Amino acid sequence: MAAQRGTAAEALVGQVVLPGDLLLLPAHYDEDAEGERLRLSTGAAPQGRLLCGPGLRRSGAGLLVTKCGLLRHRPAGGGAFWVDSQQKRYVPVKGDHVIGIVTAKAGDVFRLDVGGSEPASLSYLAFEGATKRNRPNVQVGDLIYGQFVVANKDMEPEMVCIDSSGKSSGMGIIGQDGFLFKVSLGLIRKLLAPKCEIIQELSQLYPFELVLGMNGRIWVKAKTVQQTLIIVNILEACEYMTAEQRKQALAKLSGN
Repeated sequence: MAAQRGTAAEALVGQVVLPGDLLLLPAHYDEDAEGERLRLSTGAAPQGRLLCGPGLRRSGAGLLVTKCGLLRHRPAGGGAFWVDSQQKRYVPVKGDHVIGIVTAKAGDVFRLDVGGSEPASLSYLAFEGATKRNRPNVQVGDLIYGQFVVANKDMEPEMVCIDSSGKSSGMGIIGQDGFLFKVSLGLIRKLLAPKCEIIQELSQLYPFELVLGMNGRIWVKAKTVQQTLIIVNILEACEYMTAEQRKQALAKLSGN
């Protein structure tokens, strides 16, 4: 059987995996024959369930690698496996929060460039407090921070700027000032991790505003243009720096 030709997933953690590799899961993950113990998601996994992250998909009793990169594993909760890659092309995923650029208005719908293979749509009613009489002031070129509610290969991606209760929850039009730049999707996932050391260290250097999109886009604004550019350079460089190198660079900037 194909499953017997794979390699134990836990034995490859931290190593490079290639598309087509088959990873075998420990026996306790195969207790449910219907595969309910493993689900494809980017959100939080329920207790006792294994989370299958980016770069992997279910294949029989194991996981099939779909991207080249380093295999990662988080044992907490039900556990999680994912591939940490330097991928730059973003593929929309339902539930992802992204930064889009308004490229056109088409009737009651805005078209946004989200870095994927096709633009996403955003209804003028998908903003907090928006009605037919009270439309949001969105112009071509504006930056929008929103969430995907529809994202699959057969349908056009659709975004909203409200949560399930109709509140903005920080989503909407991003300020005109600031600097937008792009990084790898692997770095974005690292920056979005709880208690990210990079963000904590930067916050001690200068006060700044930061918006992180799962599509690899970052918007940052500090008190001055110089401080903004310094933060941008550090964020771009930290992907290739060790923790010690990053701390030395920040110490020089802070004058310590």
